[in-house]
Amino acid sequence: MDQHPADSSSELACAKDILGKFCAALPLLPSVLRYRDEFSDTIHSIRHPEEKSSFELMVHGDSRTLDFSKLDSDCALIFKHVFAFLIVQNLSIGTAYNYIFYAHQFTPADVALILEAQPSGIANVWKNLRGRELQPQAYKAAKSLLYLLCAYRLYGWSNDYHVFLSTTLPLPVVDKYAAVRAGDVFLSTDEEAVIVRYIDEIAQQPGIVSYNTLVNTGMLICAYQFAMRPFQIGMLDQRHVRIWNDEISNETTVHLSFHMAKQRGGKNRILLTRRVKREWVPIFTLLKTKLELSGTDGTTKFFQAKSSMEVGNRISTFVRNLIDSDDIGTATDLRHTAAQRLVDAGASHEELAEFMGHAQTDTGLVYYATSASHAERVNRALGASEVYRRVEKIAHDKFISNEELTQLKEEQQIAAVPHGISIAGIGGCQSGQPSCPYNPITSCYGCHKFMPVRDIVLHEKVLDNIREIVLFFERSSRADVKSPAYMQLQRTIAEIQVVIDEIEKNSR
Repeated sequence: MDQHPADSSSELACAKDILGKFCAALPLLPSVLRYRDEFSDTIHSIRHPEEKSSFELMVHGDSRTLDFSKLDSDCALIFKHVFAFLIVQNLSIGTAYNYIFYAHQFTPADVALILEAQPSGIANVWKNLRGRELQPQAYKAAKSLLYLLCAYRLYGWSNDYHVFLSTTLPLPVVDKYAAVRAGDVFLSTDEEAVIVRYIDEIAQQPGIVSYNTLVNTGMLICAYQFAMRPFQIGMLDQRHVRIWNDEISNETTVHLSFHMAKQRGGKNRILLTRRVKREWVPIFTLLKTKLELSGTDGTTKFFQAKSSMEVGNRISTFVRNLIDSDDIGTATDLRHTAAQRLVDAGASHEELAEFMGHAQTDTGLVYYATSASHAERVNRALGASEVYRRVEKIAHDKFISNEELTQLKEEQQIAAVPHGISIAGIGGCQSGQPSCPYNPITSCYGCHKFMPVRDIVLHEKVLDNIREIVLFFERSSRADVKSPAYMQLQRTIAEIQVVIDEIEKNSR
């Protein structure tokens, strides 16, 4: 229990008297409290709650303890009633847990003052409590106590005061988007390219990696491509991963369905459906095949994670190892990055809300505040913005001369006609074009098997050609972040610039 200045013995006795009378006026707690953990879709029971000093809870599949022994005995009983009240108010068990967990920051005298204040005096009491700068959840616990008084019509309170409580007693201001405004949660273009290339490589041969790696890659796709939260990823079951062959293209298609999370007003959950990128489909088809062979049914969790916390930890560990970072790479970072990527491409408020699963369009306004202007977006696509220029060296194999290029096998000499523009002589490929699954030219720059020639004029010409294609996309209003071709062109421009920079440095 947090330490506060000691109350005088008379004040403490007075507070105990108030609390004792209030506890006597309360009805008995139910002999069993029941709640549902959404993650496991299981009803859990707390038997004889009045006798327990702590509640063992399951929150999003994770075990947590709500310890009432930190509280005075009367306060413990009061906040047990508050907890019981919250779990029947359409609040998730996680929210109820977070509120009551911080109730120990209030002394018996604090609770007595809240009870005695009545509607006419609660503003002054609240002002003094706010001056203590407690945890925001502690104030929510105090407000929940007041709502309980309204429900029980005690100390002059009634349900008529709900609007008064929500508007008159301010909670601490918490800027949950501070990191978004500071730009600390966004992955760089380099880091995104590493992730995409890794998933591409796994998708080419999903059977050669371990099952855990395959699962981690599947969860990463959900977070990166669809901005899904760990809870949504963990909740995904076999029934909501639908796989079929498209009759027209004869290609395998994978659709994922999951519910919106954190909807305001207790609305019925809306089901969202997303289509997995065609190149990444083999990862999901193999995962589903393995599950079906193991004899599982449709209700089995697709990634077989035991909690949303496990999902979040596995994604962050996996991504941080991929991009070699210690401070970025969580599922939340991937979600913020996906949102900003969409807004930077000119998405409307409605499009962003639909993609992110927001119930209101104003939820994503922060991304527009941090987004570049239209001119800056075009410059970013062209690689002309210093803000978005890539400075890290591409991990290509080596530079070669024009003479060395001519000595390579024909299949190793890179040539193609991307978007109708003939390009040749830019370098060689260790594997050879026939064995490479990626688009030539646009995927070569940045590949570790690429051997660019030391011809800066040639690479500058290629850069100008790719920029012309981007400008064509922009003029024809096709500069859509959802277009894989447009995104690949942006990455290619940045990667060509790095090759040019390296040649310039080596020639000095």
